[in-house]
Amino acid sequence: MLLKILIALVFLAMVTSLALGAGFLVRDGSRSRRVLVSLKVRVALAVLLLLLLGYGFTLGNLGG
Repeated sequence: MLLKILIALVFLAMVTSLALGAGFLVRDGSRSRRVLVSLKVRVALAVLLLLLLGYGFTLGNLGG
């Protein structure tokens, strides 16, 4: 159960990072480094999400 909650939290963090990055892009334009930092955070969260999903399926906690 804890793994599913953790996966949901990482996914929500990814969506939040996506929204923040879009907001930074609209407000700051193309010169901002905040868009790049937001992208880096989103990629790191995506890697973490894939690792958690792989872990869950390997252990059989997520498989049906």
